[in-house]
This record gives sequence, structure tokens and C-alpha cells, in this order.
Amino acid sequence: MQKRTWKRIALGVLSVFGLLVLVLCVHIYIVTRPKPIDANTRAMARIDIRQAITQTDADRITSWLYQQKGVDHVLVNPRSDIAVFTFFPVKTTARQVVSDFKAQLPYKAERFIPGEEAMKGGCPVASTSISYKVYSFFTHIF
Repeated sequence: MQKRTWKRIALGVLSVFGLLVLVLCVHIYIVTRPKPIDANTRAMARIDIRQAITQTDADRITSWLYQQKGVDHVLVNPRSDIAVFTFFPVKTTARQVVSDFKAQLPYKAERFIPGEEAMKGGCPVASTSISYKVYSFFTHIF
């Protein structure tokens, strides 16, 4: 009788564990698949300013970026000479904002686009993690 109870408990625990693993796999698949751009989609871009700027310059750049169509939020750091902004891709593009920035403001600037290594290193699901391996397994199956 006692042996049968332990078998039922073990079977129940393994069943729950298997179900949780399945739920995790489905969650990873749903979260990591590409989504179409819609009105709620936000993107982030960075402008590297190739000259020293003061706080006054930073305020001017911040004000100018906020006036651009589709720009949602702006941060400008005068110590590192970097401007970061979020925007709605359905209204504008980072390329357009940076192009207008270069044309309308007297600063030497360029858009920062990370390389392949930086993109892999910055991802929370790094290629060496178990989560990424599970994700890769299921993307190859489906």
C-alpha cells in the first residue's frame, strides 16, 4: 500500500514538472517570435555626437528631438556626448531623425549602430545560455 502511494506521488510530481517545462517552452516561443510593427511599437536609437557638448547644448538637443514627429522620450548626456531617444516606427525612422539632426543642428554626429558581437552580447538570452538552447531547439522544430 505504501509503495503504491509513493508511485502515485512520484508520478504526480513528474507530471507537474513536465507540464511546467512545456508551459515554459511555449512561453519562450511566444515571447521571442517577431511581432509586426503597430501603433504601440517603440524603438530606441542612439546618436553619438563627435564633439564636446555642454549642458546648454544638451538642453538644445533634447528640445529639438522632442519636437520631431514620432519621438517619444529623449535622454542626452553631456559627459559622454550621447543622445538616446525612443520613437514610434510607424511615424518616423531613426535614419530620418538623425538625418534631420545633422542637417538642422550644428553638431558633428552619427547614428550608433551596434555590430553583430555587441548585439549578441547585449541580448539577455545569450547564445550560451540554456534558455537560448531551448529557444533554438523549438525554432528549428517549428
